[in-house]
Amino acid sequence: MTAPVGPMTLHWSPRSPYVRKVMIAAHECGLQDQIRTVRTVTGGTTPHFELMRINPLGKIPTLELQDGSVLYDSTVIIEYLDTLHDGPKLFPSAWPDRLLALRRHALGHGMIDTGLLLVGERFRPAETQSAPHQALWDAKLRACVDALEHEADALASSGFTIGHLAIGVALSYLDFRFAPMQWREGHPRLAAWHAGFDARPSVQANLPVDDR
Repeated sequence: MTAPVGPMTLHWSPRSPYVRKVMIAAHECGLQDQIRTVRTVTGGTTPHFELMRINPLGKIPTLELQDGSVLYDSTVIIEYLDTLHDGPKLFPSAWPDRLLALRRHALGHGMIDTGLLLVGERFRPAETQSAPHQALWDAKLRACVDALEHEADALASSGFTIGHLAIGVALSYLDFRFAPMQWREGHPRLAAWHAGFDARPSVQANLPVDDR
């Protein structure tokens, strides 16, 4: 059961994997109808001064609560949303389950961070791009996929947590931005797990869209 908390406003983009984490979590917590989304363009070299008035980092996702409080960073927002319902928690309370969920989240969230670095580099003028950095970030992403193949059976046999959410969104981001990588090749167990993740109603309700 989810208690009504009043309308919340999420500064949002349909292509941000961090925002997608929050939106999927909101659906998992039964809170999607209590969140109003506002299209907010950040990134690049142009400061978003209006957003910076409530989040000095000028980043999305940023969540405005009914009482005027403001939360930012996808992890902080999701942990808050997880307190507003009585269903299975994305953040387990007991150890070692909580530690496992947080470690998996660190891996998935780190993959998203690395993917964003690689995307940003590719948007730079060709003469200023760093081939060594691109090779490094690509190697890190591939190493993460290799590691997750060994963990896929354990992911499939455990309850859905913040770790599953972050890993699923990270793999979907590889499809969204790095389709030529074809991460599923050589990773059949991980591909099977991700197919199940992708079929969740919360995931299907929040598909990424490149509206650049």
